Amino acid sequence: MAVEVKICGITRVEDAAAAVAAGADWLGVVFAGGPRLVDAARAGLIVEAAGGRPVMGVFATQSTDEILHLCDRCGLAGAQLHGDYTTDDALGLSANGLTVWRVMRLAGADDLAGLPSMAAGADAVLVEPRLRNVQGGGGIALSLSLAAHARRRFDGRLVLAGGLRPDTVAQAVGLVRPDAVDVSSGVEILPGIKDSQKIEQFVEAVRGLSPVA
Repeated sequence: MAVEVKICGITRVEDAAAAVAAGADWLGVVFAGGPRLVDAARAGLIVEAAGGRPVMGVFATQSTDEILHLCDRCGLAGAQLHGDYTTDDALGLSANGLTVWRVMRLAGADDLAGLPSMAAGADAVLVEPRLRNVQGGGGIALSLSLAAHARRRFDGRLVLAGGLRPDTVAQAVGLVRPDAVDVSSGVEILPGIKDSQKIEQFVEAVRGLSPVA
């Protein structure tokens, strides 16, 4: 089965169109703060530009009621949960028809013990590096040996994120064998401004080494 690709941190409709044209499986918009933050109106335009390709919202501080409201208003397919969300939160969002990805930030092998509980109520677990005072992966690559260890310990859907680029993602896919990869800064010119050529190169690199079931 082919590894799926999510292009995250989209702020412009032209970048959404470029991601779709390149063959991305998922798009993402950020409500969690930072330079890629969008409002509901912009997110709705990006969903329209995606032309039916599912768009995930990235959340960190919003309540589940706020998430449901934003997803309904913008037409988002799901929620990527950073921060202190619980299994009950994930189950509640899922019960309302949303795809739910829970985010696990890893600093070392000891963190992997939490994988099974993180997977509860989620359609996938996204792993990324744990960095002090940084929300998200911060463009820093997760140790591939640690990510591969996570893959061996976890047979659910695993999404690999953190510092991936067109020239590094093939190696990451080959070593880790994730179900999906998530990229933001690795296909940008500036924060929030994507490069269509880098998006194409990234998707091509993933497709070239996607494992076959």
